Amino acid sequence: MTRELDESAFLLESFEPAYSKVSSEVLAAKVAAGLAELADCRACPRSCGVNRLANETRVCNTGRHAIVSSAFPHRGEEDCLRGWRGSGTIFFSLCNLRCVFCQNWDISQKKSGKELTASEIADLMLALQDRGCHNINFVTPEHVAPQVVEAIAAAVPRGL
Repeated sequence: MTRELDESAFLLESFEPAYSKVSSEVLAAKVAAGLAELADCRACPRSCGVNRLANETRVCNTGRHAIVSSAFPHRGEEDCLRGWRGSGTIFFSLCNLRCVFCQNWDISQKKSGKELTASEIADLMLALQDRGCHNINFVTPEHVAPQVVEAIAAAVPRGL
């Protein structure tokens, strides 16, 4: 039996993402604050103190730029997250949390994919949006939160 998806169940009238209401100056300040965290890394609870801005690595094995394993319209999420065209999922590699129950271990724990700049991650977000994805879904972003903020800041003026 095929179940039809009611598109109206996922629509919010007059929805505007919170980041679109933030001025470019405030967004730039948030990027600067996030990147400053990488100089003496405190981006995660492990607080290893490595200088990731200098591309040094320690616990998360990730330097200045995030490593993206894949990006695609994910149709395996819950209905409310994926809508009818998929959730625009960006998977990051080398998660530092190392949860023993991680369902994405092969992606999150191994160095799989490619190191990308904020502009390149913004390109991925915009491409997923162009493919009709209803949202952008970052998977295992804990250790690259500053880079994610930087990428969002790069994507917003380009139409995200």
